Amino acid sequence: MTIEEAVDWIHSRKKFGSRPGLERVQALLNKAGNPEKQVPVIHIAGTNGKGSTVAYLRSILAAAGLTVGSFTSPYIEEFNERIAINGKSIADEDLITWVERYQPLVAELDQDAAINGITEFEVLTSLALDFFLEQKVDIAIIEVGLGGLLDSTNVVQPLLTAITTIGYDHTDILGETLPEIAMQKAGIIKKDVPIVTGNITAEALTVIKQKAENEQAALYQYGKDYQVDYLKPDGSWGERFNYTSDVGRISKLKISLLGRHQIENAGVAIKLYQLYCQQKQLIFEEKAVRNGLLAAQWPARMEKISDEPLVILDGAHNDHAIKRLVENMKREFSEYNIHILFSALETKDIDSMLKDLRKIPHAHLYITTFDYPKSLNLSRFDDQETDRFSVVSLWQFGLAEILEAMDDSDLLLVTGSLYFVSEVRQLLLNVGGNDERN
Repeated sequence: MTIEEAVDWIHSRKKFGSRPGLERVQALLNKAGNPEKQVPVIHIAGTNGKGSTVAYLRSILAAAGLTVGSFTSPYIEEFNERIAINGKSIADEDLITWVERYQPLVAELDQDAAINGITEFEVLTSLALDFFLEQKVDIAIIEVGLGGLLDSTNVVQPLLTAITTIGYDHTDILGETLPEIAMQKAGIIKKDVPIVTGNITAEALTVIKQKAENEQAALYQYGKDYQVDYLKPDGSWGERFNYTSDVGRISKLKISLLGRHQIENAGVAIKLYQLYCQQKQLIFEEKAVRNGLLAAQWPARMEKISDEPLVILDGAHNDHAIKRLVENMKREFSEYNIHILFSALETKDIDSMLKDLRKIPHAHLYITTFDYPKSLNLSRFDDQETDRFSVVSLWQFGLAEILEAMDDSDLLLVTGSLYFVSEVRQLLLNVGGNDERN
C-alpha cells in the first residue's frame, strides 16, 4: 500500500458524512482494544481557538521535556499533520501500517447493520488514540471535531478539559442560540475532571458552570481564576502579554501569532499546563512557558507568508472568527490599503461574514469560490459589484492580478474557509519558492 492509497481509503469513509453519536466509534475502539481507556488525554472544545490552544499547549509541554501527541483538524499543509507527536506529523509508513490494521476492523463492523458506515473522523479518532498508545506519549491533546457531546472524540477519559470560545457555527447541528451551543460543547465535561474556560460570554458560561457543578468538575475561568493582560507589540510579528494566576505572574510573554484573541488562547494553554503539573506533581517551569509559546506555530491563523508584498492568511471560517479578524485588521493594519480575497462554504452565514468584512477601512473585497463540496455559489452575487466589491470566478487568476497591482502601501488578506485558505497557501508557497516552510 502507498501513502496515497492509505489516505484514499480514509477519505473513502467521507461518503458516510458527519454523523453525531458515539456508538460507531465506540464499537471500533472496542475492536481495537480500547486505547481510549489507556491514553492520558487533555480534551479541548470551542467554536474557535481550539487549534491554536492545542499548538500552544503541546509546545509548552514539549519544552518541559514531555512527549506530546496531538489530534487536530482540518489539515493545512499535509494530511498526516492531523496526528502528530511533539508537532511532527505521523510518518507515511506508520499511517500505512495503521490503515492496514484498521481496514479489516472497519470491514467487519460494516457487516453490522446497527453500526455500519463508520465515518472518516471516527476512523481517525480511533487510529490516533491507538497510535499514541503504541508510542507511549506522556499526554495526548485531543481537539474536538464538532460540538462536544456527540463528537467522536468524546469517548476519551481525560485528565483535563477546556472550552476556548462559544460562538455561532454549525447551528443546524449544535443549536441556534449560544446556550444551546454551549450545552453541546459542555458535553465534554466529565465527573471530577477540571475544566478551563476561555473568554466566553455570560449566557454561554452559565450553561458551562451548571454542567461543571453537576459533574463536580473544578472550573477555572478566564478573567477570574487566571487572566491575561495585553501589552503593546514590540515591533516584531506577534503579541506580548502578562499572565497572572494563583501561582503568580509571568511578565512580558511573547507569541508569534497575531491577534488579541491569541493571547486568550495562550492563557487557556498556560492554565492547562499549570493544572497538569499539579496533577502529575511536576515543577511548573516558567522557562517552558516562555520558550513553548514563542516556538508555537499554527498555519493560516493570521500567518504572514510574505513581506513584499505583505500577504496574510487567516482561516476565519465563521462569523465569530471574522469579527475577531476585523478587530485585528482595524487595530494592526489601519495604514494599509487592504485587498481581501474571501471564500467560504455555503453552510456558513456568508452574508453576516461579508457584512463584517466590509467594516474594514480602506479595503476592497474580492469574493470567489473553489473546488470543494458546498463551496460558495457566486451566482447570488450577480450584479452586486462596486468599486469596493468584486466577484472573481477563478481565484488563481484573481490572486495573480491582485499581487501584480500591489505596492508597499498594500496588504493582501486571504480569509474564509480553512480549506480555501489552505489551497491558496500551498500555491503561494510553491510559487514563492518557500517550500522550506512546509
